[in-house]
Amino acid sequence: MKLVFAGTPEVAVPALDALLASGRHEVAAVVTRPDAPAGRGRRLVASPVADRAEEAGIEVLKPAKPKDPEFLERLREIGPDCCPVVAYGALLPRVALDIPAHGWVNLHFSLLPAWRGAAPVQHAIMAGDEITGASTFLIEEGLDSGPVYGTVTEEIRATDTSGDLLTRLAFAGAGLLSATMDGIEDGTLKAVPQPADGISLAPKVNVEDAHLDWSAPALRVDRMVRGCTPAPGAWTTFRGERLKLIQVTPVPDRTDLAPGQIAAGKNNVYVGTGSYGVELLWVQAQGKKPMRAADWARGVRIGEGERLGG
Repeated sequence: MKLVFAGTPEVAVPALDALLASGRHEVAAVVTRPDAPAGRGRRLVASPVADRAEEAGIEVLKPAKPKDPEFLERLREIGPDCCPVVAYGALLPRVALDIPAHGWVNLHFSLLPAWRGAAPVQHAIMAGDEITGASTFLIEEGLDSGPVYGTVTEEIRATDTSGDLLTRLAFAGAGLLSATMDGIEDGTLKAVPQPADGISLAPKVNVEDAHLDWSAPALRVDRMVRGCTPAPGAWTTFRGERLKLIQVTPVPDRTDLAPGQIAAGKNNVYVGTGSYGVELLWVQAQGKKPMRAADWARGVRIGEGERLGG
């Protein structure tokens, strides 16, 4: 088939690579978000997908909005049979969805209908799920509600951050998306409607959502930290300033600390929660680089009875 691939961040690059390597389909163009300011200088930077497409000599389309007439006209000129999508980042209007004969097929990082929305991996970890995966489905105008072509499953490991898990899913999902394109082309794959039950939503996790509640159980605190790493970053406060928590681990035998209470030794830093303690392993103070929690604690000279979270 002739394909137009839509995607933006680094997590979409493995799927583009898989389609380029398949030898079975032609990736005629790539659609991605416009260049965005980045870094201290805030200079405009192309998306990772745009960079990869340019390396491969593929036409790159960067519409401000997918409903822009110039973009729609160019898409009609290219005449794709199907448009595979991975984390493109913009809503597709009906007029765009109708252009390819086989529609737009999205690779979504959950086992639909679980975790529909922008942050499925973060929510799966924060909810304590043991299994997740990726799904390919036909995009409709509803939120991740279209019929599903295929799935792959992935175990959520006890120490997984959302970054760790998303990286594994990006590569597993790349193979699934490529196989889905093959099945659509040869007619062996049919999309199956999603069940009406089991629906859960995964809206974008913002900075305020990542504010830790020390009265929550230790397992909840650990899942919040892992789910919000690397972004937006779980955080608390210490002496009125934000402290980002990068890695913690539950310590069931530390039951002597009140929620938020800090106990700092020579090589360990413990904090109480609503159940038992957690050990802080890596933290990042405001305006500082990430550091080991024990080094941070020595630097700030924690006093007896001090707490995180105010």
